[in-house]
Amino acid sequence: MKALLIGNGAREHAIAESIAKSADLFAFMSARNPGIIKLAKEFSVGDIKDPNSVLKFALHIRPDYVFVGPEEPLAQGVADILIKNGIKVCGPTKGAARLESDKGFCRNLLQKYVKDGIPKFAVCNTVREIDTAMRIFDTELVVKPAGLTGGKGVKIQGEHLKDFLEVRNYAYEIVEKQIGGMNTVVLEEKLEGEEFSLQAFTDGRKIVPMPLVQDHKRAFENDEGPNTGGMGSYSDSNHLLPFVEKKDLEDAVKIMERSVQALQKEYGIIYKGILYGGFMLTAHGPKLLEYNVRFGDPEAMNVLPILKTDFNSICLSILESRLINADFEKKASVCKYLVPKGYPDNPEADAQVGINESLVKQKGAKLYYASVNEDDGKISTTKSRSFGVVGFDTTISGAEKMTESAISAVKSDKLFYRKDIGTDKLVQKRVHHMIKIRGR
Repeated sequence: MKALLIGNGAREHAIAESIAKSADLFAFMSARNPGIIKLAKEFSVGDIKDPNSVLKFALHIRPDYVFVGPEEPLAQGVADILIKNGIKVCGPTKGAARLESDKGFCRNLLQKYVKDGIPKFAVCNTVREIDTAMRIFDTELVVKPAGLTGGKGVKIQGEHLKDFLEVRNYAYEIVEKQIGGMNTVVLEEKLEGEEFSLQAFTDGRKIVPMPLVQDHKRAFENDEGPNTGGMGSYSDSNHLLPFVEKKDLEDAVKIMERSVQALQKEYGIIYKGILYGGFMLTAHGPKLLEYNVRFGDPEAMNVLPILKTDFNSICLSILESRLINADFEKKASVCKYLVPKGYPDNPEADAQVGINESLVKQKGAKLYYASVNEDDGKISTTKSRSFGVVGFDTTISGAEKMTESAISAVKSDKLFYRKDIGTDKLVQKRVHHMIKIRGR
């Protein structure tokens, strides 16, 4: 079997590893990822957001299927042009990808078909609409550009925005400067609770959930600093999280099922690929914050290494509308991202990094290459996240210790990471927060 992977981040390195277990891997990347290159039979570097460039390489390879890693190519219609040319794609079409690429579209669709399980919101395209909408809320607000911002566009009142004036000014800025490529802003009520990521395989009819993960967006320890693409994440051996109950998972899955059904009812679109819901667990159960139309980054690195079912078989079953179940090892995982000093606001680049991959393997951990350069076997950093290091164990605490031990294999004084991710102290803080909210 031949599978073509589009993308070149740490998430795609984890996907490449899963594909290469039972298929010949080919890759089309926007930059050279050393980890993917080692796994690939053949690769090419080009513009992954240009459907015609992707098509040209795909026609050269003639794969059994294509897997698209990041959201941007999906939003640009890469799946559509490949399908039109007879190439199977495990990933949503441009219309289905609007669940992520247009938050206003997503919210309006869900209000019609899902109703329960979404926050109170308003979609605004003008300054006047913003002023009108702000009068209907009696809570603090979350401000979101409707378009794609790489996970860095959302700002929260009380954290990033001081008061209603700053909320209004940021909302104005989104509309006027078209942050995220659109003149649309989504205002939402600020929910109290704990966030969790639910990634799932879907063929448009059936949802097969993966182990739950909690991501950490803030740059610095104790959840301080600006939002990032994600500084790390953890999962638990029972595939829930210490603060999430089985019913919470079931409720979240139902929201996702209704969402893919809504796409088909309203637009005739059958969603095929990965759907990832970012949820807030509240006193009244899970509420959907947003959808992503691909694996999470870093969350893919938590779940794919413990996937027991063959990844290629799952993808083919999605394409044939007969989605099979996915089995995962009963292991906890902790991922920590090593990023350049100054990330995300003023990151330093071009730092030389030494990697002892055999030491990572010896520790039982995984190291995934993210945004780095390789020249004559020497690795240097860019301005984006550099490496994801993941440890596994029967407990979150044990996995965290493995991750910390394996990080010693990366030699550089120009990188930093959040040491608190996956620690007992931080996990228990989350647990106690939910106990307090639920009044138990």
